[in-house]
Amino acid sequence: MKSYFYSLASLFTVFCFNITFLFAQNLESGSLSGTVSDEGGKPLNGAYIFIHDVKVLAISDSIGLYKTTSVNAGKYLVEVSFQGYATSLQQVFITGNLTKNFILHSTAIEQESVTVTGLSSATRLKHSPQSISVVKRTELLQNASSNLMSALARKAGISVITTGPAISKPVIRGLGYNRVVTVNDGIRQEGQQWGDEHGIEIDELSVQKAEILKGPASLVYGSDAMAGVINIVTNQPASPGTVKANILSSYNTNNNSRGDYVNVAGNLSNGFNWNVYGSNKTAFDYRNKLDGYVLNSRFNERNFGGYIGINKAWGYSHIIVSSFNQKLGVPEGVRDSATGKFIIFAETPFASIATTEQLQSKDFITPYQQINHFKIASDNSISIGRNRLVATIAYQRNQRREFADPTQPNLPGLHFDLPTINYNFQLQLAQMGGWKTTFGFNGMYQQNKNLADEKLIPEYHLFDAGIFGFTTKTFDKLTFSGGIRVDLRNMETKSLKEMGSDKFVGISRQFKNISGSAGFTYEASSRVTLKANVAKGYRAPNAAELSSNGAHEGTYRYEYGESNLKVENSYQLDAGVEVATNHVSFGISTFYNYINNYIFYQRLQANSGGDSLLTIDGTDLQAFKYNQASASLLGFEANLDIHPHPLDWLHIENTLSFVAGSFSNPISGSSHLPAMPPFRLLTEVRGSFLKMGKCFQNLYGKVEMEATAKQNNIFSAYNTETVTNGYQLFNLGAGTDIAYRHKTICSIYLSMNNITNISYQNHLSRLKYTDTNNATGNRGIYNMGRNFNIKINIPINIKS
Repeated sequence: MKSYFYSLASLFTVFCFNITFLFAQNLESGSLSGTVSDEGGKPLNGAYIFIHDVKVLAISDSIGLYKTTSVNAGKYLVEVSFQGYATSLQQVFITGNLTKNFILHSTAIEQESVTVTGLSSATRLKHSPQSISVVKRTELLQNASSNLMSALARKAGISVITTGPAISKPVIRGLGYNRVVTVNDGIRQEGQQWGDEHGIEIDELSVQKAEILKGPASLVYGSDAMAGVINIVTNQPASPGTVKANILSSYNTNNNSRGDYVNVAGNLSNGFNWNVYGSNKTAFDYRNKLDGYVLNSRFNERNFGGYIGINKAWGYSHIIVSSFNQKLGVPEGVRDSATGKFIIFAETPFASIATTEQLQSKDFITPYQQINHFKIASDNSISIGRNRLVATIAYQRNQRREFADPTQPNLPGLHFDLPTINYNFQLQLAQMGGWKTTFGFNGMYQQNKNLADEKLIPEYHLFDAGIFGFTTKTFDKLTFSGGIRVDLRNMETKSLKEMGSDKFVGISRQFKNISGSAGFTYEASSRVTLKANVAKGYRAPNAAELSSNGAHEGTYRYEYGESNLKVENSYQLDAGVEVATNHVSFGISTFYNYINNYIFYQRLQANSGGDSLLTIDGTDLQAFKYNQASASLLGFEANLDIHPHPLDWLHIENTLSFVAGSFSNPISGSSHLPAMPPFRLLTEVRGSFLKMGKCFQNLYGKVEMEATAKQNNIFSAYNTETVTNGYQLFNLGAGTDIAYRHKTICSIYLSMNNITNISYQNHLSRLKYTDTNNATGNRGIYNMGRNFNIKINIPINIKS
């Protein structure tokens, strides 16, 4: 496969250089320059002027002046931002040396943003017919979380399936697993998303921005984007003629978690630019009031990555590299029947009650996982006259080892080796008659190998390809977006015999599909925007759902696949309204989603009527099997933001999330879909101050209340799910930039989560299904208790 990749990469590189040579000779170019100031005319030093489509960044100087590098002449969406001020978004036709001055207005809320998720080019957020949330790095720094997905789950409509603090899988509007596509720096992330205890292998500390699209996005991304897309950006360019560095350190008291991150980025005057980063993160076992230290919830990470490339008037060409390396324990939650204390090396001859020393150790014990995810990609954008060719090809390799035998702690019981080649080609046409149209061709080639004695899923080969067309046009106050896509996916699994019987039966399946979407946004007034969208998404069943036959290490579960599963088809209608006034901002987004052939797993029932159990190597495992039925989901997300004048520093934000899912026909007497997040309200009261004296800038303080309702609507067939009680969490936060002579020396972020130290269980936590604690009478493991977090960020800017 490597030779195939290198051949394809070589041909692709030659193609890009030839295209560049042919079309870059006589391009008409231009640049943008001017000033950035506030409403009083005061120059803003350090404002960002970013042209997303060509990845060009400029930063204003001490007197507000800025100048971009040369770009191909054309119409671009320009984003101008400065902390504490409302972002300015303007469509600018750049030709020659264009002068453009920007005036920013101070505000307590962010009213505008840019998105590229689910679209062919940068678009104002209010012009996207689908619901999209944008999370910037500052917001990530101001909130404490144990991993990236848990941080993003603060947004309405987003939840996570967790297995301790290191493993979180995103859930969008009640749908997770392979129904959510994660994109990192333009490349679709592939790493066994089907597993409950398989997290997202992306370095949390390196993330600069995240965009979350809620709703089917198969039009652009193909199979699996039924629920939506999480688009994560880790590499952002430096401004021309500068070299900058950044040092970040973070500490959590609850599990003694320490994270350190450093990056160096530069952009020389000749267009050569780069970014290099590295991080290290370690954590001990976390604790809470009822469980004490949760045995084997420890983890560590060592990651590095970056890019190197060139930006010219004809576009850019970048090589992106990243390596994610994580080692993490998997809490089993097995307890001593008399005392309720955790047992180490459960179900083995070495089983014993965990000592205080073992609970507070950083050494890894079985079961644990070791994950390595390596990625290299060529990312290119080339001007062809006024049109633009976007071309990306990537190779990624995900290796996951799961260890469960205490007698051989370094011998993996399971070892998945998953190489993937991704490709994406888009021809973005120049606007014609106001229409902005893109044609694309993308997909992937993937194979899975089993490199350990135990096998859960078969080895397989997968190839898929899709072609699509997408267009958008603004008619005065109305913006229309829509398109259509055709997909084809082939999957072949290998047969395998064990002990003379079939472990896996080889299958060959082909899945076809047509997807599409159409939607509009209407600016009824300067303060009111209406949105509506209809979309069809699809998902082909994965290898685990089709062919699983084995024990999943650390989960106490034996899984069976179903080879006759059909394609899932999603038909969703979205509608929403956004209102922004000087004192109040309000938005609500509603949806209804019908899914044909919804795939789920359930416990199997024994002939006696109880759970079906298998005994493997002396351990009793519950049997689960994949099934399929029609289903529907409906729900809404709403936000109410109060920022009363003249108290411009005061900010009161409320966000609500609700989703309900049901089968068209009850399954064994249960009509509710599994893994549905409960109703949630997040209220934040915040004070923000742009400046306090000469040393403190962007000072803020906040208090939060997160109320999660009791989840009674569960998939109760064969006790697959249980009811989860509601809870309320209270959090505090504060921070500031420390400045000297108008330059930021460092930024400090303080936060305390669960300040009342309550004991609670999230409904989507897998640890709630572990053993009962006889000392308390409570089943399962509880979430993290009180935690104090501090982050210190030090920016270093060097003029070339």
